[in-house]
Amino acid sequence: MAKFGKWIGSGLGWAVAGPIGALLGFAVGSVIDSKLDEGEDSYQRAAGYSSKPGDFGAALLVLVASVMKADGRVLKVELEYIKKFFKKQFGTERTRQHMLMLRDLLKQDIPLEKVCLQIKAYTMYPARLQLLHLLFGVASADAEVHKSELDVISKIASILGIQQKDYQSIKAMFLSEVDGDYKILEISKSATNEDVKKAYRKMAVKYHPDKVAHMGEEYKDSAKEKFQKVQEAYENIKKQRGMN
Repeated sequence: MAKFGKWIGSGLGWAVAGPIGALLGFAVGSVIDSKLDEGEDSYQRAAGYSSKPGDFGAALLVLVASVMKADGRVLKVELEYIKKFFKKQFGTERTRQHMLMLRDLLKQDIPLEKVCLQIKAYTMYPARLQLLHLLFGVASADAEVHKSELDVISKIASILGIQQKDYQSIKAMFLSEVDGDYKILEISKSATNEDVKKAYRKMAVKYHPDKVAHMGEEYKDSAKEKFQKVQEAYENIKKQRGMN
């Protein structure tokens, strides 16, 4: 008997939530089609998965799959990183659903440009910065960001409309670079002490966890990591320059 769950799921997903919904709908359908192999419990978890156009978790899931596929291998450490993140943000049951979806998303061809344009249309700029930060976290989970991963993240950032200085700032939080602390604060090494202080105040406002408060309290812990990187960069520069 033919299995049509994944195609029906994809069609319904596109109608409800655009390309992201189509991808997740296809993934849900794939699990339903293979429910006899996976077991009823797995089927029930997948069948209960839903998304909407502005669903940050769904957007992150699709982009994570794109980055993980970039270097042609899916590492356990990357899966554990994203599993830990989802569990902290969404709880155990929702994480089971997310990981089921991720497994099938990794098998799909992802229309990255369409997905990113949908995300851009439904998310505010601070939320897109948060997405970028999380993607770098996944890519660096194995202590090395491969060029192919970096290329995909750079493409995602460009389509999402992330400004280059913001991209370089977040990138410097994960990759060891010359003058990385200055890049995090979006200034050059020739900046005056007063410029450094001004840059820190500006970045502290931009990356403050309250900027993603509209996404829910569960995202504040993750946002704090970015905020702390700004503080660390500022303290490092102050120490190097002997600033008060």
